[in-house]
Amino acid sequence: MLITGLFCGALLGFVMQRGRFCLTGGFRDMYLTKDNRMFYALLIAIAVQSVGVYTLIELGVFEFNAGTLPLLAIIVGSFIFGIGIVLAGGCATGTWYRAGEGLIGSWIALAGYMLMATIMKTGVLVPLNDKISSPQLSTNSIPETLGINVWILIGILVAIVGWIIYKEVTKPKVFIPSLKAKRTGLAHILFEKRWHPFVTAVLVGAIAVLAWPLSVATGRIGGLGITTPSANILQYLTTGDTAFINWGVFLVLGIFIGSFIAAKASREFRFRMPDVKTGINSFVGGNLMGFGASLAGGCSIGNGLVMTAMMTWQGWIALVFMILGTWTAVYFVFVRGRQKNKAMKASVKTA
Repeated sequence: MLITGLFCGALLGFVMQRGRFCLTGGFRDMYLTKDNRMFYALLIAIAVQSVGVYTLIELGVFEFNAGTLPLLAIIVGSFIFGIGIVLAGGCATGTWYRAGEGLIGSWIALAGYMLMATIMKTGVLVPLNDKISSPQLSTNSIPETLGINVWILIGILVAIVGWIIYKEVTKPKVFIPSLKAKRTGLAHILFEKRWHPFVTAVLVGAIAVLAWPLSVATGRIGGLGITTPSANILQYLTTGDTAFINWGVFLVLGIFIGSFIAAKASREFRFRMPDVKTGINSFVGGNLMGFGASLAGGCSIGNGLVMTAMMTWQGWIALVFMILGTWTAVYFVFVRGRQKNKAMKASVKTA
């Protein structure tokens, strides 16, 4: 459990740090600059994982049950989570790997995230969490609801992803000037050359597939997950109960380690202290992330990457409302401020 959890997490942290795989930035850019590349990258990672995991299920490696659907909790929690990731400056996984780069703001966001997730799961907010989550629909499986084979949905997703890749690859190339390379060979490719988001997405999807059998081998039936393991760390530290130590705990610790290794090797690691306002926003955003992800049963990875790949209503509904929450926060944090400044400048010029 220790070895495979750390190994899988370190791979994920390394790849996400070097590929700058940031879903917060991706959702934000969809609204601000109409740049959908990171969202397309997420779809690629989902498709890769879906094909890989359902192949393992077909081979009898493990079984998967989508369970029931707490619709209200998913909608409310995912929307709040989307707001939180904008204030925190990164989603749950992004916060872990950026903490490995030395960003103190991400450490602050992590503290709020872990604290609120713990309060929601074993603290004073458990009754609230249970109350909102109690209305449940009988099925969470999309293919079961539609009465079709899951491979039909996977085939549709793969076709859509293939079309997206074709359209993006055949676009006219825009020359982006870059500094002269200081390294050569593998060192240049791994630690200096900008990774294409689609290549990063394929690697993230492959790691997500690998996570399933490694996790199942330790008795934890699941793939990548960030929120519950993050809470488990604080639960273990405060109670000393080893029951909270599982494969997921070593996964998230591995993300931090892998990101640290990548940042040091690429000479991008340095401690960066945020100003007071950013620090407060990071802590508030972390708390909103912990609250929302606990309520929704997953974060941008647990729901947005894993449960979408498993073709569940939970995953795809959560993804939609995470994006809507992100766009709402982006409007109030970025767009409205720009509009006010623009209007103020116009009024001063007129005067």
